[in-house]
Amino acid sequence: MNGQFPERDNSSDLFANPSKDRASLWHYVRSLTPELVERLSQPDSPETFQVMERNIIGLLGGLPTEQFDVSINTSREHLGRLLASAMMSGYFLRNAEQRFQFEQSFARAETSIGSAPADL
Repeated sequence: MNGQFPERDNSSDLFANPSKDRASLWHYVRSLTPELVERLSQPDSPETFQVMERNIIGLLGGLPTEQFDVSINTSREHLGRLLASAMMSGYFLRNAEQRFQFEQSFARAETSIGSAPADL
């Protein structure tokens, strides 16, 4: 680590002990540069953006804003859990998107190799 944040033994379970390292996620998010946040916030494809949008709407509730005045209240802990869930979903979707792009590239490469004339 960079010495700024304490080492954690159970880094995969951020909310196991809310009194210990309560602000770890907040410190992590605040330590990100604006450029990195912008880059991480922009999915590479419109399809990924739509999936992320639907996921967050599903977590918050999907009442149409044009017909309802929607207001959401939550505790700091629940908001932290929502942020962690959104981050994990984003990482999962990014990995799925990269795999899909890799498979498409691989299929194109196989097609171009199969259609190339053989040198004899």
